Amino acid sequence: MTWTHGLALALLCCGCAALLLAAAALAVLRSPYARLHALAPATSLGVPLICLALAVDAGAGRLAAKLLVIGALTAVSGPVTTIVVGRTMVHEDEAVDSGVRDEGPPA
Repeated sequence: MTWTHGLALALLCCGCAALLLAAAALAVLRSPYARLHALAPATSLGVPLICLALAVDAGAGRLAAKLLVIGALTAVSGPVTTIVVGRTMVHEDEAVDSGVRDEGPPA
């Protein structure tokens, strides 16, 4: 085993741990806001670490560049998506509280 394989394995373990902790938090937490908060480490830490591990294991080249781009896009788009979903949930709650919109779907 070379040092690059060891580094890739360590990064892969860290990324998988972040994803598993996020999944466990989803199972434990009950409120929608807390569950949304629990998803953030999966996209901002778990997937980019796994992509980085795969890029390190692949070595220099086109495949590693593609994996790094995928990891960077996920790291940037994940928190943005979480913020948009959170703001939408706040607006929906405010609309329900003010009586503008019904809570449930039409029957």
